[in-house]
Amino acid sequence: MSAPSMTPTPSKAGPPRPSPPSGAGSVPPAGRFARNLKRNLTAHGFLIGAVLCFGVFSWYPMVREFFLAFQKTENGRTDWVGFDNLVTVFNDPAFWQAWGNTGLFTLLALVLGFAVPFLVAVVINEFRHGQGYLRLLVYLPVMLPPVASVLLFKYLYDPGYGLLNELFTSIGLPEQQWLQDPDISMLAVVIASTWMNMGGATLIYLAALQSIPGELYEAAELDGAGLLRKIWHVTIPQTRLILSLMALMQVIATMQVFVEPFLLTGGAGPEGSTTTVVHLIYQYAFNFNDYGAAAALGLLLLVLLAGFSAVYVKLSRAEDE
Repeated sequence: MSAPSMTPTPSKAGPPRPSPPSGAGSVPPAGRFARNLKRNLTAHGFLIGAVLCFGVFSWYPMVREFFLAFQKTENGRTDWVGFDNLVTVFNDPAFWQAWGNTGLFTLLALVLGFAVPFLVAVVINEFRHGQGYLRLLVYLPVMLPPVASVLLFKYLYDPGYGLLNELFTSIGLPEQQWLQDPDISMLAVVIASTWMNMGGATLIYLAALQSIPGELYEAAELDGAGLLRKIWHVTIPQTRLILSLMALMQVIATMQVFVEPFLLTGGAGPEGSTTTVVHLIYQYAFNFNDYGAAAALGLLLLVLLAGFSAVYVKLSRAEDE
């Protein structure tokens, strides 16, 4: 047997490449920025468009409102009047009635518009089949135009041939003047508003419920917990963050209610029972042509909601800590 050859096998790899000179591969910062900008030109274009739209339609009106609250325009001449617009608003008898009606609407909306969607979401979550159909059914009123929904409820509330009064008389209850009685007109508006807007909140609650681990419910069932105890000890604690956020958004939205009272009762309602703060702003601006007073009242509403949001966020952080 011949001895193995001691001749070294030539390597398949080529000759070593010379290292590039120092600084040859570095790109100046200006060139790097230009290259990244060119690469993301489409994204920057969409971003700039969104920022411009937000600035023109959101921030500019807010800044403009702040200046209008301390100005008064008469005969084409604008003068600074200080706090005169606020004094005018405070001396209006409708001011305190509007705030009272808005507070009542917010309270009733928290009882109905906050609790009802959560209960509906709990019921839908218990179904094993058909949840997609039920979600569509619940969200369908949101997709309807507000005018169509209002016309539907005007038919239901009609004192002569309305479906609700027909139902009441069939079970022996007296007929009601739903939109003509100042004692129940706000409740009628809240019921209509809850039906029109509950679909979105219900889907949010349903998504939160479906993210709860099933093991928690199984452990509660092993401990003998019924449906109500599972909701109180498992569902509510696990969805506390979503419930808190939705409560905050519910208060902010209901304090700015305008569409439902305006379309159902003309805004003011019987004896001013459905006059809200936003409707009073509308009256100052478009009925009285007093844009300064309208801006002053809007600024008061903005400060109140901002203060409420700040206190709520602070209390939530303190509770989490």
